[in-house]
Amino acid sequence: MLRRLQDSPHLLELAYRAAARSLGAFQRWLTPGSPVERLLIPLEEIGKRALFDCRMCGQCILHSTGMTCPMTCPKNLRNGPCGGVQLNGNCEIFPDRPCVWVQAWERSKRMPVYGAEIRRIQAPLNHQLLGTSAWINDLHRKDRLTPKGWA
Repeated sequence: MLRRLQDSPHLLELAYRAAARSLGAFQRWLTPGSPVERLLIPLEEIGKRALFDCRMCGQCILHSTGMTCPMTCPKNLRNGPCGGVQLNGNCEIFPDRPCVWVQAWERSKRMPVYGAEIRRIQAPLNHQLLGTSAWINDLHRKDRLTPKGWA
């Protein structure tokens, strides 16, 4: 039932925006490595796993991908589909499932605030952030630090 919310990306977009604004007021306490982060991580993981099958990459880009987690792609692609998407829009690895990126594209069309962000190229995943709070990383812009060699 919770996963059906993904098919209401505009509603999730509004919730994301409200949460981001609200957390900003607590930035002083929400710091990387803090005791608060240790409490927040399990809550974030439970909620985001139920809604998005979150993999806790620490660099959440749901708002840029139609509220569809790109880390659920079997190839972990963060910038669009591979060349193996089937004509019916299904995944080449799991032919009985829709391609994550086809879903992301369709859902992004229903997001008036962040929908256009799907066209932006995302930096490679920073594996040092795996298992950390994406909300805290976002507040402190840790998720925007690009890996060495990426321009």
